[in-house]
Amino acid sequence: MSGRVFSRASSPNPAVAVEAHGSTIVDSQGREYLDAAGGAIVVNVGHGRREIADAIAAQSARLSYAHGSAFTTEPLERYAAAVGAHLPMDDPAIYPVSGGSEAIETALKMARAVQIARGEPGRWTVLARWSSYHGNTLGALDLGSDALGTTTELVDELERTIEAAGPGTVAAFVAEPIVGASLGAVEPPEGYWPAVAEVCRRHGVLLIADEVMTGFGRTGRWFGVDHWGVRPDILVAAKGATSGYWPFGFAAASGEIHDQVRAGGGFTHGFTYSHQPVAAAVAGEVLRILESEDLVTASAAKGERLKALLADRLGDHHAVGDIRGRGLMVGLELVRDRSTKAPFPRSAKLVEAVLRIAREHGLLLYSGTGNANGVDGDIVLLGPPFVVTDEELRRIADGLREALDLALVGLAAG
Repeated sequence: MSGRVFSRASSPNPAVAVEAHGSTIVDSQGREYLDAAGGAIVVNVGHGRREIADAIAAQSARLSYAHGSAFTTEPLERYAAAVGAHLPMDDPAIYPVSGGSEAIETALKMARAVQIARGEPGRWTVLARWSSYHGNTLGALDLGSDALGTTTELVDELERTIEAAGPGTVAAFVAEPIVGASLGAVEPPEGYWPAVAEVCRRHGVLLIADEVMTGFGRTGRWFGVDHWGVRPDILVAAKGATSGYWPFGFAAASGEIHDQVRAGGGFTHGFTYSHQPVAAAVAGEVLRILESEDLVTASAAKGERLKALLADRLGDHHAVGDIRGRGLMVGLELVRDRSTKAPFPRSAKLVEAVLRIAREHGLLLYSGTGNANGVDGDIVLLGPPFVVTDEELRRIADGLREALDLALVGLAAG
């Protein structure tokens, strides 16, 4: 299919997707693909949900757009109240936008506004970890790019960094609860998150949890920080909030943070499509489905099943260094030497070959590179919809094994 679209696909002639259902996407030739990645770890309630399409149609027919500077809307108010019951913070308030990158930018401006409202305008520095990714806008990109160690080492490094920046200069610390695309479902060492929260509180630094990928059940809890009982000052969400049915994300602030910003003069910020009523209606319907079908619990159980299947098929594979993750966010680290965990060189483009071969066999995967040293190191990240069946989980494990073996044969021959 030719045209004037700047394509994101690696192929010059990508397949044309025309419909989808459950964990399956169908192209214009009638070929089916098992979506083992939920797109980009986005789709949680499954493709082709008629009730979500109906919610879009009903809200669009009633009210499709009203600018957030002039109005609030019924679907937005309903959603804010409903999602607040699941957010790991007291009396939260949400600022809705169109996606994860916008939500991160919103959180950064929100943190700055809080520090000014507190009478500390010198706090302008925002800290993030090495090997992190928080979005594709300039502010979000500037955060990314901590090697893992012990909890003591990592927390001490954070505290030293705050102190080195100078007293009263750090506004916030941003991190994913479980590292997603940049490292491939890497969990922190035990005790890390509670210790980080304590350091931030002690130094007056706001804690921002980036839950764009980990939120809405992806790790088997409503939000990733729930695994450690941490309550951030600001939480950023997107992706699974609308399961890919509508561009949407939000930055949520605790009631204390929200009230401080309002008392300090308000929050001067906005996008054309922030506070969008149709987006709120979609998010509300996805939330209802997650609750009514107990899909967060399903993510936890199916994630353990997927890891067990992968361990059976790939646990002793010479090119697999690790299988990890929580819920239906599972990562595989591909290595050249299993004993040393030495990575394949970036020039080998191994993970690209794995994804291409898997796609040719009707299996869609998600990948990352540079996890070993910023350049070398390949990961495969799995994140199928929470409605994935046991048969489909077996197909994912079998298909990934086959694609990896074929890619390695090609690499050796080339």
